[in-house]
Amino acid sequence: MPPKISKRSDIPAFRVMDVMTAAAALEAQGRRIIHMEVGEPGTPTPAAVTDAAERTMRAGRGGYTVALGIPSLRERIARHYGDAYGADVDPKRVIVTTGSSAAFTLAFTACFDIGDRMAIGRPCYPPYERIMRTLGIEAVELRTTLADNFQPTPAHLAFVDRLDGLLVASPSNPTGTMIDAAGMAALGAACQERGVRLISDEIYHRMVFDGDEVTALSFNPEAVVINSFSKYYCMTGWRIGWMVVPEALVRPVERLAQNLFISPPTVAQHAALAAFECTEELDLRVAAYKTNRDLLLAELAPLGLSFANPQGAFYLYADVSRFTSDSAAFCRAMLDGAGVATVPGTDFDEIDGDRFIRMCFAGTAEDMAEAARRLKAWLPGQAA
Repeated sequence: MPPKISKRSDIPAFRVMDVMTAAAALEAQGRRIIHMEVGEPGTPTPAAVTDAAERTMRAGRGGYTVALGIPSLRERIARHYGDAYGADVDPKRVIVTTGSSAAFTLAFTACFDIGDRMAIGRPCYPPYERIMRTLGIEAVELRTTLADNFQPTPAHLAFVDRLDGLLVASPSNPTGTMIDAAGMAALGAACQERGVRLISDEIYHRMVFDGDEVTALSFNPEAVVINSFSKYYCMTGWRIGWMVVPEALVRPVERLAQNLFISPPTVAQHAALAAFECTEELDLRVAAYKTNRDLLLAELAPLGLSFANPQGAFYLYADVSRFTSDSAAFCRAMLDGAGVATVPGTDFDEIDGDRFIRMCFAGTAEDMAEAARRLKAWLPGQAA
């Protein structure tokens, strides 16, 4: 009899990775594919960041750090909250992590026990639910729609009897929609009233085109906020993120971090310090994303696609129900017929996602213009 394989490992694949594999196979055949499937900046890490990494390596500073991160980076992140939001954050509450993925694992493990229930809006970033499932936490899905900007509200929570946590994301993946100050205040108050832990995914902060971003720290003293150097700072592969937690959670998270991860990547921590000095360069990249967004909305909406209002991040969540009721098949046909790689909405919403696809517009202006040209030629032939 073969040894067992755990039931907890039986989770769905992250479909965006499967799309990447299919796109790579076509490229190996000589096809030019426009990549709109991966949620990754289309520009390299700033040179000042890579220079800082090189200096760190040449100085022989590649060993372990303390589990919560180097003090200078924690202090700089805390200062960022004062500069950006007027929030007073003690550096001791800042925890540097191995990307935001480790931050979610630490937050969920520190805040919840097996059998606890955490609400998430649907559609959402797929690994939320899959990390929860792996840890034995029950995900309570809140169905959101265009009418509520694809974001949870206190009205959604009113229909849930027992709840231990709520996870929100603003700007959101896959929709790019945001929670404004009034909305975050209402959610923060609702969570406090019910003793629900609010966890806020803010990894797309500083990538905002319309409206003002707000942090949950301004509205709920018990909130856990998660962020990352991957998106705005263009450091996806460096695997460096952070979280801000209430004082009572610092030691529990530290114990978990010591045992699960030992320490965040050392070179990436020193490099991330330099990223804070690159905002002028990075803001120009955000302006380029906005140009890409505006181009695609103008070119694709007349073809019969409709979209959530992408206020931030670099995604369009497109309603393709005029063309299909099977978004996975539609994405495969688009990749083969138009050479444009996108992700089916079923990756983000297993119930209603057949009507949607996600398109990432973080690529070059030339690629986005080419994607629009190809889809204008291909889409009219797909109408049901």
